[in-house]
Amino acid sequence: MSAAGFHEDDAVAKSYDRTLLLRLLTYLRPYKAAVAVSFLLIVVMAGLDLAGPYLTKVAIDRYIRQGDAEGLHSVAALYLLTLLLAFVVRFGQVMILQMTGQRVMFDMRRAIYGHLQSLHVGFFDRNPVGRLMTRVTTDVDAVNELFTSGVVTVFGDLFTLLGIMGVMLFMNWKLALVTFAVIPLFFAVTNWFRRGSRQSFREVRKWIARINAFLQENLTGMSVVQLFRREDRNADAFAAINRAHADANVKQIFYYAVFYPAIDVLAAVAVALILIYGGGRVLAGTLTLGALVAFIQYSERFWRPISDLSEKFNILQAAMAASERIFTLLDTPAQVGAPASPRRLAAVQGRVAFEGVWFSYDPPATAREADAGDASDPAQRWTLKDIEFTVEPGKRVALVGATGAGKTSIISLLTRFYDVQKGRVTLDGVDVREMDPSQLRSSLALVLQDAHLFSGTIASNIRLGSDIPEERIREAARAVRAHSFIEALPAGYDTEVKERGATLSMGQRQLLSFARALAHDPRVLVLDEATSSVDTETEALIQQALKVLLRGRTAIVIAHRLSTIQNVDEILVMHKGRIRERGTHQELLAQRGLYWRLYQLQYKDQEVAAAGESPATVTA
Repeated sequence: MSAAGFHEDDAVAKSYDRTLLLRLLTYLRPYKAAVAVSFLLIVVMAGLDLAGPYLTKVAIDRYIRQGDAEGLHSVAALYLLTLLLAFVVRFGQVMILQMTGQRVMFDMRRAIYGHLQSLHVGFFDRNPVGRLMTRVTTDVDAVNELFTSGVVTVFGDLFTLLGIMGVMLFMNWKLALVTFAVIPLFFAVTNWFRRGSRQSFREVRKWIARINAFLQENLTGMSVVQLFRREDRNADAFAAINRAHADANVKQIFYYAVFYPAIDVLAAVAVALILIYGGGRVLAGTLTLGALVAFIQYSERFWRPISDLSEKFNILQAAMAASERIFTLLDTPAQVGAPASPRRLAAVQGRVAFEGVWFSYDPPATAREADAGDASDPAQRWTLKDIEFTVEPGKRVALVGATGAGKTSIISLLTRFYDVQKGRVTLDGVDVREMDPSQLRSSLALVLQDAHLFSGTIASNIRLGSDIPEERIREAARAVRAHSFIEALPAGYDTEVKERGATLSMGQRQLLSFARALAHDPRVLVLDEATSSVDTETEALIQQALKVLLRGRTAIVIAHRLSTIQNVDEILVMHKGRIRERGTHQELLAQRGLYWRLYQLQYKDQEVAAAGESPATVTA
């Protein structure tokens, strides 16, 4: 798999991988004392498990056959004591192991979430949110099952199994060998189960991830689904995915439905062999009745850990599949990260420069191709080509052009959501790749076309975890004319914001996004179609506020409404990834080039709309 991303459908090559297991065990290192205690309790539990059948043998041979009721009472009391001890030991072992598993799960989820936050934006463009959610939820649960029911408890099963075999061989080695005669059949059944269930298990996990991805995408876009009447089609699509998941589960159930009854049959065959051979020895006087009863009980307990080991194998298989996906995610490099020795700016002035920048979302295979530009590889799809401009501190530059011209890509490079393939982007003369991303981004404020709000209060959405005082939040809201509508809300700045700001209008969310940016007092303010979702009256208010608030700050503005950028210091007109024209509003109109055509098209449509005619009529 490439570093660019991962795929849910990747096959798990092996059901057991020593490297993966050793890496998983490192998560137990901080809790080795608890694991050691749990391991000790499991050994004690295995010993107590062996006591019951042997006490039964003693009770029958020494006391029942001799008619010694007092001795029988003593053995019964001892038997009851072992049961009580087994209860206490098992309770302690389960509690310790489960608590350890919860701590490991907490550590792993925190590590995954922390790593997700370090990955660049392009990673999330290529990986559905539903699949990433599966990594943090379902896959971590599968690994937790390994820690709580697999890694440590498997030793208990092994100790119990070896102990039973040792006691049976000690009591009567011939009868023990008769009991063990069905073991080859057991291994044949287990091997069939292991091979068959592995593929079905992988299918189940794959379809769970697809269900998560489908639900996340469709629930997020429910308004579009309902608007375009896609409920029935989406229901059919979900039914198909759900059916595939159900079919995969049915296949897995088939293997379980065959395996466990087969184990029960083999256990019954073993008991039958004990009764046939051992019963004959009892009749011949070479074996006591108590020993025969103890053998039957040991035989029943002998198959239980073997059956448990098969179940542990399935848990191990699930954990290996889940851990491979988790570690693939954790091993995905953070392509945009802090350098080993980042350069820090003592005081950010806000000078932004793009110096011969080439950029593609599909980067060239080699640095040589990047250095050669688009001439060496005609098939290379460059998004930006030889971009060169400078924004001096306190100046305002606007980017205009058709959709897909590369305007937003310029912003993504400045904020280091992506890195350039050739050239460099600088802030105050320092390449942004040499800076710590935290300092770089704290110097910038970005207001996007689609304002994203989080669950919480109005104030927390403006503050975003920073220690911004309440008064500064209110000042920022007043500056962007958001204060009046916030105060009109039921709890003012303490009003709860639902998920993604669903209870607020698009314009209100946009105003809050403005307030958020301005409250953080950035040296560079970036507006990406920031006024596209507000009405004309609100836009006019924002324009008035920006005249004051942009004073002393560097500003880069992306806008389709040319009326909003007429007073900037320079306008860059982009076309197919290049800067084709540059100048002030009046200078560009005088050139009668791309900008002039954009201006004519935009205002012609407005004039036509005002006259009540269609653009097609005027064009004709």
